[in-house]
Amino acid sequence: MRRLHAATLLAAPLLALSLTAAARAEAPVFDPEAVRAHVTFLADDLLEGREGGSRGYDIAANYVASQYLGMGLQPVNGSYFQNLTLRMAKLDGTPALTLRFGGQELRIDDTAQVLIRPSLAEQQVALDAPLVFAGYGLDHPELGLKDYAGLDVKGKIVVVLSGYPKGMNSEQGAHLNAEKALMAMKRGAVGMITVPTLQETKRLAWDRRKAQAGSSAKGWVGTDGKAFVRASGIRAGATLNPETAAKLFAAAGKPLDTILAEADVAGKRPKGFALRASGRIEVASTWTDKPSANVVAMLPGSDPALADEVVVMTAHLDHIGDHGTAEDKIANGALDNASGVATMLEVAKALVKDKTNGKDAPRRPILFAAVTAEEGGLIGSDYLARNPVTGTGKPVAVVNFDMPVLLYRFTDVIAFGAEASTLGPIVAESAAKAGIKLSPDPLPEEGLFTRSDHYRFVQQGVPSVFLMTGFEGPGEKAFKDFLATHYHKPSDDLKLPIDWQAGAKFAEVNYHIIRGIADATEQPRWYAGNLFGKEFAPTAPKAPRP
Repeated sequence: MRRLHAATLLAAPLLALSLTAAARAEAPVFDPEAVRAHVTFLADDLLEGREGGSRGYDIAANYVASQYLGMGLQPVNGSYFQNLTLRMAKLDGTPALTLRFGGQELRIDDTAQVLIRPSLAEQQVALDAPLVFAGYGLDHPELGLKDYAGLDVKGKIVVVLSGYPKGMNSEQGAHLNAEKALMAMKRGAVGMITVPTLQETKRLAWDRRKAQAGSSAKGWVGTDGKAFVRASGIRAGATLNPETAAKLFAAAGKPLDTILAEADVAGKRPKGFALRASGRIEVASTWTDKPSANVVAMLPGSDPALADEVVVMTAHLDHIGDHGTAEDKIANGALDNASGVATMLEVAKALVKDKTNGKDAPRRPILFAAVTAEEGGLIGSDYLARNPVTGTGKPVAVVNFDMPVLLYRFTDVIAFGAEASTLGPIVAESAAKAGIKLSPDPLPEEGLFTRSDHYRFVQQGVPSVFLMTGFEGPGEKAFKDFLATHYHKPSDDLKLPIDWQAGAKFAEVNYHIIRGIADATEQPRWYAGNLFGKEFAPTAPKAPRP
């Protein structure tokens, strides 16, 4: 469909507001019905689930751009759209994993036993190599993680356990789990087979894992026509059902149930060994490239000395499209993530009102970004983080809005990333202003820290935070019921008993966070010794822990 073009947008008046003196003095008031209005549009069947690269997503993108225009936000580089190309890779035929051990050959192509994703880098892959078990596959000596010690995995396929050791800090564990393929590649491995642990199997049963795996992979395409793949040296990967993997381990004289039982004990990490086996992963892929866009706008800051220090707000605009049944085919994504986009827009509106006040304008500039293809692997945010639109400015902090579960009057929030940097005290003060408590991560097994868009900015060295509605009072039951019953299903729609007042409260908390960051004397800094600061911003000045 046709997008709104910059010339069309700029031809309209940027702001048509007449504020009285009394209005200028007002503190922001967040309107539940305004949140409802945004979600009502974005979660409508007309948008067909807003899958990145689809017509429905483009309609949503135009809607957000029109909201930016209406509230007086500036386009970036002459446009409200950062255009990119998405690559969708689908399986061409049935992929297979062949295991050779103990004198036998076992070919597996049944999704009840193995899941193999299509490739974004090679349309035909036939990878044949020896197999080596590498425990959890974690290689970070500074944290005492040396799963590759004594192992030769060069040119081989590593077999690793999913997740991370029980008892590890959830944010660190989630990060390290997301980096496994890169760690394996740096050791010279060319493929990876993952075996779910007992803990991971409880969290995500095989049938659910199979349903979520689907048959497609997504990435963004560079100017060279190649899809960006972070661990490009890992040519193929597979997830192997533990029941099938047990045969492989038994042939090596190492019972898998013993290894999994050891991994289920806090602090235990099974050691690696050569499996006396080889494997062959065969997968053919077809590619479709489609245009999509991140929807971006800028609110200039009031302090010229801080003009190059940009605070970024992100929320993913996409959802999973048509993934339903004959009765209801559209996954509308009302809470995931129309609610996040809606609250971001309401925070933006409040900040614009501050800007027009003159006396109370944010000191630092603020970039708003409704990003594409989060559901495909944080793709739009990765593209934005690697291809900044801020000119000479640089992102100094990211606040992300993703799936606030607005089904109850929450009284606490979880602030992922807050403990890693000087954003922490700002978040704590902001929550207190809104009458909200901070709580620790109640779902460490979900690895939520690495599963949303702020993480792509963390990987570029930018301190980041995102809030989740908490588990106090009715929160735990409502949140877990949503995950079990409605998450990534057509029932995540406007029939849910959404509490729009909770949406207004969520916007209020995040408004205080953004203002706190934008007005702070110093830009946010990683705490000294923090894993993310050391790994992704090694030369940046660090702050001492409070």
